[in-house]
Amino acid sequence: MVSDAQKDGIQKLVVGAVIRIDNRFLLLERVDTDFVAGLVELPSGTVDTGESLFSALEREVREETGLMLEAIDQYLVSFDYVSGSNKNTRQFNFLIKTLAGDIRLEPTEHQAYHLIETSSKVFHTYNISEETIKVLNTALQHISLNSDY
Repeated sequence: MVSDAQKDGIQKLVVGAVIRIDNRFLLLERVDTDFVAGLVELPSGTVDTGESLFSALEREVREETGLMLEAIDQYLVSFDYVSGSNKNTRQFNFLIKTLAGDIRLEPTEHQAYHLIETSSKVFHTYNISEETIKVLNTALQHISLNSDY
């Protein structure tokens, strides 16, 4: 995955976590003063130099939500975008399980969290990118095929 990204001219790697709590997805809302203010997104963040995707995923989940990674269930899909630092970026998204705990946000990055069902009418009122919606739909397909999730 990483080597393909480098071949494709990707300058920055990001990991995203699809987390389900009580059959709802955990999404975070960016602060109004940040890049893409108000965007509702997956918990996600930059892969540091020398860090593996899995180590970055565990760290970012903990930093952004206060939750501890229990297991990585499935790699889902990636998408590309241009970051706030104007770098070609690829986000690798994983369906994960976390240990039970209280959600605690990093207040400089996110102003709120939302636990929502994609089938809910309110889901479509949030400022969610098409890429994130595709990731969530991919996660739902995986979940529907795996009765143990």
